[in-house]
Formats: sequence, C-alpha cells, structure tokens
Amino acid sequence: MKVRKTMLRGVGATLGVGALAWLVVGGGVSAAPVPPVGGSAMAAVADEGPGYAVEDFGYPDADKILAERGITLKRGDGHIVLADCASATDLLEVWSRANDKICFRVTGTTGYLSLEIPAVFAVKGNSYSAKVDMTTGPEEKQFDVNKNAWTPVGESADEQGRDFMLMEIRTAK
Repeated sequence: MKVRKTMLRGVGATLGVGALAWLVVGGGVSAAPVPPVGGSAMAAVADEGPGYAVEDFGYPDADKILAERGITLKRGDGHIVLADCASATDLLEVWSRANDKICFRVTGTTGYLSLEIPAVFAVKGNSYSAKVDMTTGPEEKQFDVNKNAWTPVGESADEQGRDFMLMEIRTAK
C-alpha cells in the first residue's frame, strides 16, 4: 500500500509539473508578466536588435559619383578605385570623349571593377597587367592594356570608329 501511495504521488507530481509547463510554454499563463509602460507592453529586445551586415561589393558613393562625374561605378573587389589624377603616379588612366581623363588606383595582386564609362577611346596602363571589356550595341570586345603605355581601345581600335562603353576592368600584378 505504501509503495502504491508513493507511486501515485510521483505520477501526480509529474502530471502537475507537465500541466504547468504546458500552460507556460503554450501561452496559457505567462511565467513573468511584462508590466505596461506608458499604456503599452514593452517590445522584445530581439525585435529591435541590429540587422546583419551583408557585403554586396557595391561601389561606395556610386550615386554621388554618377551625379557629379557621369561615371557609373557598379561593384568590385576594392582593389581598383577611382582616384584624383593628380594624387599619385602609377595610376590607370581611361580616356573618354564624354568624361575626359578618369584615373584609377590599383592595389593588391588582382583587381576587378564593373562600371560604365561611355565613348572610351584609350587606356594608359600602369605597372599592372590589365584587361578591359567594352561593348558597342550587342557586340562585346576585350582589350589587353599595355603596361605603362597607351593602348588604343574602343573607337580608336575599331575599323568603323564606333562608340564603345567600358564595362569592366581586371588587373593582375
């Protein structure tokens, strides 16, 4: 009889704890009620936490550069950046009838930049090996840029003298 009484107490205690847990977890009873502040319940801290930082490799201040200089800088790896042509030597120079001279500083062992510069006709290389991808209408062309020398590209290298848009620059040390 004593064993049976002890078993019943154990089962009853287990059921009681289970029912209490079900009420708390299931939302029947709040374990720690949140007092109202200014007439509304406080928001959970997790709802107000910072979001995730996701790198999209978009070019910083691209909208401002487009508005001021008419150059569309899309995305890259950060190793080819727009530079003031008077700021340094060993810059990659892009010549365009629409934008005159545009310079880029190249760092690292490799670099990539996606952009749009219309009416490009020449590129002056720096100490890096470089390739530029250009388009005219549906046609795409790639040009190897000579190190530390002028390379005719786009309309100056085209038999028909068509306008070309610079689309990508890739560099390697």
